[in-house]
Amino acid sequence: QCAERIPEAEAVLDLLEKCPEHQKKGSFPVIVFEGLDAAGKTTVTEAVKDNLNGILLRSPPPCISQWRTVFDDEPTPIKRAFYAAGNYILASEIAKASTQAPVIIDRYWHSTAAYTIATETNGKIQDLPPAHDEVYQWPEDLLKPDLVLLLTVDPEERVQRLQRRGLEKTKEEAQLEANSLFRQRVEESYRRMVNPACQEIDASQKKKEVLKTVLQLINKHFVL
Repeated sequence: QCAERIPEAEAVLDLLEKCPEHQKKGSFPVIVFEGLDAAGKTTVTEAVKDNLNGILLRSPPPCISQWRTVFDDEPTPIKRAFYAAGNYILASEIAKASTQAPVIIDRYWHSTAAYTIATETNGKIQDLPPAHDEVYQWPEDLLKPDLVLLLTVDPEERVQRLQRRGLEKTKEEAQLEANSLFRQRVEESYRRMVNPACQEIDASQKKKEVLKTVLQLINKHFVL
């Protein structure tokens, strides 16, 4: 229905329909990095890609990311549908890339789920769906990563990093900054994700230390 009003929606649906229904992962590891803006995902994912001679993918994937601003201005259900579709389109890229090299991903399904849960819930962390609720489960029909690392920084450090960037804030970033309860709900939603769960890493340290911790975790997990 919204394709009639939003031409870009039709293009997204066309790309989605071209994706195979069941994506199979290749033999190389698939590692996802999650976290709020300014947690250091861009820096870490680039460095890990170089260290592992891997392939770096981002969500939403480039084939639809140019329409992100269009959908961010739409009502929440349409906006979330765009990001959900992006995950399935990205899965198609992951399936192909993981037959060639280790795959490093800057955000995937956990981001879509965490922000959706936090937006749909009002109030404090206690008001979130209880742990083990099905909303925290990975979708059965979506290609699953081998490892998910959640980068966290304390709120003050994160705000300082954003200010140093000098970039225009997204609507969600402005909401995170203005509403500490929203930020807490997002982070707690990340922590409740299961199958796969997020392994949390303190990214407030110096870049070299964060990268060292990340690579140690990866080597321990995959014995690379």
